[in-house]
Amino acid sequence: MAEIDMTGKAALVTGAASGLGRATALRLAKAGANLFLVDVNAEGLAETAGLISGVEVEIRPVDLSDAGACRAAVEAAKARFGRLDALCNVAGLIYLANTPEMPLDQFERTINVNLNAVFHLSAAAIPHLLEVNGAIVNVASSAAFIGEAYAAAYCASKWGVVGMTKAMAMEYSKKPIRINAVAPGGMVTNIAANFVPPEGCDFELIKRFSGLRGVVEVDDVADMIALLASDAGRGFHGACINIDAGITAG
Repeated sequence: MAEIDMTGKAALVTGAASGLGRATALRLAKAGANLFLVDVNAEGLAETAGLISGVEVEIRPVDLSDAGACRAAVEAAKARFGRLDALCNVAGLIYLANTPEMPLDQFERTINVNLNAVFHLSAAAIPHLLEVNGAIVNVASSAAFIGEAYAAAYCASKWGVVGMTKAMAMEYSKKPIRINAVAPGGMVTNIAANFVPPEGCDFELIKRFSGLRGVVEVDDVADMIALLASDAGRGFHGACINIDAGITAG
């Protein structure tokens, strides 16, 4: 495998205040990329930036449910570094609920952050990425391939991310830009730490989408994101790489 080298390149990473987004930022910094980091959590963004040295870092608090703010963030990243080589759509959230009881605001925020933001960020970034033969890496989930009880909105959003990734990849199949996704299984992140089962849920159903091999290491997923974001991932286009310790194997 070719070395992951992004020296002199620039990447925009969403969800960078914690979890997989932070791990991705650290991995890209290790590869030499200058970073434009986005999250709704300003304090967490500052903490991530404080962990990075040797590259340029800009942070921008953004509510990704706001389409205009998504597009503005992309333009700000391009203006800051004069180029944009990679867009890593890592931010995501999940609310578990009995479907008839899910609050409308939770459903809409899930779709807005997990799916719509990926579209708006990508649409804004593609013209800049075409200039440098860059890459988009979207974070889907094992929930894009299996039904998960009490997670109808989350599953819908992540299935949508995979479909969007492949559709955009086909749209640009005659251009050097690369558009891919990763689909992690359960990881030890803020999403997992804040897990709140719905009232009266059947835990036997929840266990059905828990892997027999345990959780996935966040750094392993960040490594794959960095690979796909760099020239080392030149052979990938329209792919969704499952990193789920076998959850979706059968």
